[in-house]
Amino acid sequence: MSRRTDQHPDPTAPRAAAPFFSTWRVGTPERQRQTVEAIGRTWERRPWPAADLLAYHVYAGDDGSTLMHYSQWTGEQAYESFVKAHRQERVDEIDTAVPGIERVGLGRYRRYRSRERAVGDARVPGLIVTVRVDFAAGAQQRREEWVDLVVKALDDDPEGHAGLVSAHFHLSTDGGHVLNYAEWDSADAYDRALAAPTSEGWERVRAYPGVQGRTGSRYRHALGLVPD
Repeated sequence: MSRRTDQHPDPTAPRAAAPFFSTWRVGTPERQRQTVEAIGRTWERRPWPAADLLAYHVYAGDDGSTLMHYSQWTGEQAYESFVKAHRQERVDEIDTAVPGIERVGLGRYRRYRSRERAVGDARVPGLIVTVRVDFAAGAQQRREEWVDLVVKALDDDPEGHAGLVSAHFHLSTDGGHVLNYAEWDSADAYDRALAAPTSEGWERVRAYPGVQGRTGSRYRHALGLVPD
């Protein structure tokens, strides 16, 4: 069966070879809450759909309108099998409970590298920040180098990013962008990092050739589901 968990996912899990992120637009904070509860009920009353699904987590956007979904699969084929056999009945039940959900899109990724939490760091993230960085056509092969620059800038500025628990950099399988899934201990800590003076390392990151744009979003962990 499926059961709820308050534990945040581990993006570095060795078997999580196919992470998926998607967004739903539901409209209001109340509908966010209703949709999260509908997802939880729908999944709890059914068997866990596949051993190849390691975990499924839902996050409420600080915008009061969106939900982000993060699922960890052992491979893309396992996800495709789930879509064929199990997804639609769950979607139908959720849509009956909360009509009018807009499913914005699904992104498929592979995790490239992480700035993992320090040994012994037991902080529970109070804020999840995702940053999507788009690259121009022909510059996709430079995504890994850009991520390496970001990680170096973080390592060179430990004081300015003291509130950062971990950061996990995912490359979209379509080649177009990088998604950073970052855990912060609080919104205040993230705001302080944004307001900190810009270092030479961060200037190199921001001026990196081929980057077309950045989109950031803030979330709170709302629901975790794992096999029982």
